[in-house]
Amino acid sequence: MPFLAWSRAFTFVLVLSFLGPFAQAKEKSLFTSSVTYCSPPETLLIQRFEVAFFPSNSSVSFNVSASSVEKNVNVTANLFVNVYGLKPFNMTLDLCNILHGALCPLPMYNFTGADSITLPSSLDIASRIPGIAFVIPDLEGFAQLSLTEVNTGKVKACVQTTLSNGWSIRQEAVEWTTGGIALGGLVAAGAFSILAPEAIIPIRLLELISLYQTIASSALLNLNYPSVYRSFALNFAWALGLFPASPDSRFQQSINHMRHLTGGNLPDAGGSAVGLVNRKYSPFNSFVALQASTAQLLERVAKPVFRRAAETIRGEVQTVTAQSSNVLPAGIPVYVNFINVGTGNAFMTVFLVVLILLAITLGVLSLGFVIARAIRRRKGRTGLLSVDDYRSFAFSWFLRVAMVSFFPLLIFIFYQWTLKDSWLSIFLSVITFLVIAASIAYPSFRVLAYARKENPEELYNRDSRIRNRFRPLFSQYRSERYWFFAPVFGGLFLRAIFIAFAKGSGPAQIALLVAIELGLVIAHIALKPINPKGAHIFTSYLAVTRLVATGLLIAFIEAILVKPIPRVVIGIIIAIIWSVAALFTIGNIVWNIVLCALQRGNGREVGLSSQSSNGSMLEKGSKTPSQLEKSPSMEEPAVIPATRSNSHLDIDGPEVDTASEGRISRGRPVNPTPEHMHSVVLEPGILQPYPISPTGSTVSTMEDIPSIYSRPSSGTMTVGSLLPRRWSISMSQPGTPMSLSSQGHSSGGGYQASVSAPPTESTSGHGSNVSRNTSLRIGQLLQQRYEDIEEELESSPKLSRS
Repeated sequence: MPFLAWSRAFTFVLVLSFLGPFAQAKEKSLFTSSVTYCSPPETLLIQRFEVAFFPSNSSVSFNVSASSVEKNVNVTANLFVNVYGLKPFNMTLDLCNILHGALCPLPMYNFTGADSITLPSSLDIASRIPGIAFVIPDLEGFAQLSLTEVNTGKVKACVQTTLSNGWSIRQEAVEWTTGGIALGGLVAAGAFSILAPEAIIPIRLLELISLYQTIASSALLNLNYPSVYRSFALNFAWALGLFPASPDSRFQQSINHMRHLTGGNLPDAGGSAVGLVNRKYSPFNSFVALQASTAQLLERVAKPVFRRAAETIRGEVQTVTAQSSNVLPAGIPVYVNFINVGTGNAFMTVFLVVLILLAITLGVLSLGFVIARAIRRRKGRTGLLSVDDYRSFAFSWFLRVAMVSFFPLLIFIFYQWTLKDSWLSIFLSVITFLVIAASIAYPSFRVLAYARKENPEELYNRDSRIRNRFRPLFSQYRSERYWFFAPVFGGLFLRAIFIAFAKGSGPAQIALLVAIELGLVIAHIALKPINPKGAHIFTSYLAVTRLVATGLLIAFIEAILVKPIPRVVIGIIIAIIWSVAALFTIGNIVWNIVLCALQRGNGREVGLSSQSSNGSMLEKGSKTPSQLEKSPSMEEPAVIPATRSNSHLDIDGPEVDTASEGRISRGRPVNPTPEHMHSVVLEPGILQPYPISPTGSTVSTMEDIPSIYSRPSSGTMTVGSLLPRRWSISMSQPGTPMSLSSQGHSSGGGYQASVSAPPTESTSGHGSNVSRNTSLRIGQLLQQRYEDIEEELESSPKLSRS
């Protein structure tokens, strides 16, 4: 099967993994999902209220436990239904006129029962409810039952219950799928970071986790989110360290106990958080004014009958009004309570999860070190990581853990400071802030200081310890933009500040976040921090996605008063945008895994520079991305570092410093030089190209005359051009080094010219004794060689005739 077909099949499987949980056959129904009092209970007390309506046969199933506690109360019942701000059902019944007056006055007894009954066709409830209400995910609707006294008009009881159809975008299968993909990417990243350290997979893994965290954090603002978008964002709560808990979770109960022992007064999470949402927000989308005054409501709260009857199966039936103090503020409180994590428990939950992650990382790296050492000792394999290399490897992975934990920890650390709940939680949050800030600030400082002191390109040298330890920060960026990680982390820091400290104003949060995302998009487009083009397009796409999705959140600002249905549509659009970005990122990870595996299988070295998705990391001796952009003609010649200072030169045969050979080999090839000159070490200034050198600008046209540095087959070195006999008593051949060196001296023929050494920068510029001695020695060698050539010419009749 072609590779393109395999990629399409994989994309189809990913789409099914995200959307598959919704493709289940269900019977259409509407049922109650949470119950709250919309006025303090006085006549009717409710312990359980579960009602379901099935449109196929117009039947109702119920499981109700309620009590009537007041004598001689004649009431009328009003049933009001609100779906997406629409009011399809609003009906008032006089209880004295139904059931032959059995409910007038209300009998004082406890009613507990469950049954299914078929409603009369005259009610025609099914025609009053739109068909889409039975299939749309995360339905936004509620039903309200009010009992009003006939004689006084006072509200004796009011109950609100949210409606659900059983469909939701929040699915446990989606949470496990996204988490499983991240876990698989983690395993692949760990493997390739050992087998192919230059692979891009660890970088893409960090981008995927960052994308998950951005999706989850987008639902933490003080906005009127549609229920469908909040449910979508809850699928990624685990990326923030918030794992869904049961109401009886021992983990959460332990945190509750700790908080209460250390001054914590915030309520614990329990039951459904839907009923505690502001009545103007989703899923209610309406504020129903009650006929009783605020003072009457507050007075009734204190009645003993309410305190006695407020018990339910798992806690209290809350009383939620416009003046209630128990309404969950929009943002973090609503988000965390939807997964049964109390508002005061949010930081401690994330803190403990990060500690667990850190402990797992430490355990895995320690185990890997022990295994690597055992294999190395038993099999004597030297190709495994050395102790120092493994330390750098471990440090890089601890840095990756810190990068993953940085954003969620900052959000909930700052938010914990605004709560002023539990001094122990605040103390731990301060310590955690110092640790997580240092874990990012210290590597950042080391990288920036090293690049400023040495050279940014040295960061990408494989032998650099800075590069091996801190590569997660800068490895994906070009050498000219190695510092681009600084604005990225700066953006995360500012996001956390705005989410936590600007929690009272949704418009301020949106404006600041949009400004951050816009700045990052401009930076990506203008600075182009990543090469090659494919990787730049991918990261720019993610930046634009964050900007667009954040900008669309403006529709959720309460003051704009966008209608519920348009808000739901916008929420679904944002969810689709995030989902497509997640699928592209996952597909990119899989593509790079396959590509790296194929390269390893073909015996080719895996490196970032060899992959189509980036080109920032360099092999030892390879060109940097900035060099790749230059024309070969514009490339600067390599500067050969001197092996030692002039004061240490010894013409009698000093030791050759071979430490610089590695530095020279990594640069551009230098001009050919004599390999042996009677053990004489030449000064760097002398190693200059002559006009007839292969790299010089002037080329001799005498094909039979070899270069001055050519080596004959006999192994001896030809110091100069083979000259005719008659040239021995005249000036050197024009254009040769001898003629050039003799200019400015008295005419003494070729013999005199051969004695003087060619002028060099070191001899003419500095005039040191060592340089003159070196030049004299070279002149003597040239004279000796010239005499040998003359003897050869005399002994060869053929050459003499020519």
